Amino acid sequence: MSDPSISKRPLIDNFGRTVKYLRISVTDRCDFRCTYCMAENMTFLPKKEILQLEEIAELARIFVNRGVKKLRLTGGEPLVRRDIMKLFEQLNHLHDVGLEELTVTTNGSQLRKHAADLVANGIKRINVSLDTRDAGKFAEITRWGRLSQVLDGIDAALDAGLKIKINMVALRGENDHEIVPMMEWAHEKGMDLTLIETMPMGAVDVERADQYLPLSEVRETLSNQFTLRDDHHKTGGPARYVRVEETGGRLGMITPLTHNFCEGCNRVRMTATGELYLCLGQDDKVSLRDLLRNEGPEAVDKMLDHAMDIKPKGHDFVIDRNVPQKSVGRHMSVTGG
Repeated sequence: MSDPSISKRPLIDNFGRTVKYLRISVTDRCDFRCTYCMAENMTFLPKKEILQLEEIAELARIFVNRGVKKLRLTGGEPLVRRDIMKLFEQLNHLHDVGLEELTVTTNGSQLRKHAADLVANGIKRINVSLDTRDAGKFAEITRWGRLSQVLDGIDAALDAGLKIKINMVALRGENDHEIVPMMEWAHEKGMDLTLIETMPMGAVDVERADQYLPLSEVRETLSNQFTLRDDHHKTGGPARYVRVEETGGRLGMITPLTHNFCEGCNRVRMTATGELYLCLGQDDKVSLRDLLRNEGPEAVDKMLDHAMDIKPKGHDFVIDRNVPQKSVGRHMSVTGG
């Protein structure tokens, strides 16, 4: 139920952008160690610092009261968190008070176990991060992952009735030659594919300048082989889509470096410790956990007004050997992408 003590004011920042999309990292832990995302020997947050599932649900309720229409649970890997389905069950009730979509981004490793429960708790579509369908390359990129487990999870999710979008980080010299077969495979199974440029987030064990592949270059290459038509499909995120006439499927592109999408930003991201980051590529944030614990929902509500005042205009990512690096110190797994 809505809370009369929480205002109904929309979340509008100083640039006139309305925030309607909250991404929630429910854990910084993951059962993979993808090379572009985190170091192999990660030090994770102490469990005592992590929000309880009930606290996440309460914070999400406050955001929905303030006009947020879409919630996405992320990680780390969200489906490795203990009792995670209890959270989905609680969040599903927010559809009664204004939430329009509840979804999740996953690496797919736990989908065989959880696909049916996701559907039962109001999930209609999910994103699955998958950068290669080569088992050896998959093991190399993820370090700890097994491709067969992920592909089996995808099949289980499709069988359960979930719509799936595959997210593929385009990495020069690693999986660029797989973009076409990945797209054809996804479209054949009725799934969209979204390509993502690698971003300078956190200290990792590889040189990002070596990995960076501009998607403008990818689109030009694909245009020599396929007919790409602009598609105005929107999912609430930053992807721009084309329809591939030869396959009949959709291809999305997320381009934080080659085509900055900040002018239409409608998103904020909450970490597993309750820190609300106002931009993926900046350090501006407010802390909500202790406010909720010590002062209650009304204090959180007031802090959201301050958060809108300090939300930055955009990020300034750079990946170039000849330009001083502007990078964010926290790993992608902390903020949740």
